Amino acid sequence: MLVVKIGGGGGINYDNVCEDLVRIGKNQKLVVVHGGHAKRDQLARQLGLEIPVVTSQSGVTSVYTTPELLEVFLMAYAGLINKKLVAKLQKLGLNAIGLCGVDGRLFEGRRKNAIYVRDGSKIKLLKDDLSGKVESINLKLLELLLQHNMVPVVCPPAISFEGDIINVDGDSIACLLAKELKAERLVFLIEAPGFLRHHQDETSVIERIPRSEIESFINFAVGRMKRKILSIQDALLSGVKEVFIADGRSEEPITKALQGAGTLFF
Repeated sequence: MLVVKIGGGGGINYDNVCEDLVRIGKNQKLVVVHGGHAKRDQLARQLGLEIPVVTSQSGVTSVYTTPELLEVFLMAYAGLINKKLVAKLQKLGLNAIGLCGVDGRLFEGRRKNAIYVRDGSKIKLLKDDLSGKVESINLKLLELLLQHNMVPVVCPPAISFEGDIINVDGDSIACLLAKELKAERLVFLIEAPGFLRHHQDETSVIERIPRSEIESFINFAVGRMKRKILSIQDALLSGVKEVFIADGRSEEPITKALQGAGTLFF
């Protein structure tokens, strides 16, 4: 079992990624997770909406989700990107099926009542954020699809235990999926050649990071990368053997990652 998380940046080469998924899918079971922040941001701008980004006390950045912004999330993630990816894979011969976390309660979690964020030198309490954390996955649904030789292509948002749509982090979902499906390997495709020691220097790829040394590398992570590294750490501690961060802009990006390109966490 292999889980692949496709980043949501505008530079990701979806054609190359899909062609590689088709090649790999001939020989093993796949579950694909995707993001969509570039399309989300584009749609929000077109609709005249701001995307408020907040920073937690621990330094992790996230989007403060309003009701209007949640609708944009649905349009970008569960709509445009998900269905275009599924169509590309179907055209190439892979029997993909697209779902977001709301469908069949695929991703279920708890909405945050409030979040503490940094505001300069102060810590501020924000309420009414429509985001949360996934706590359970509908494995029976995924296993049913996999048994019928379908490739699930999944994405946020999720659904709360009370039945409300909530924004959740896609990287955390990918790691939780890898853990629950007992996947041996998890690949993250991003707009960089790997995890960088200096985030603006693409020649500074850190090639190998043992799980016991992840803590000493977290300070190199900037922005959303910090959350990704923390999720990877949790996945490895939960039984995933290898996690890769590789370049989603290149040809055969997944194959190259599994052959040693990018960053390997083990």
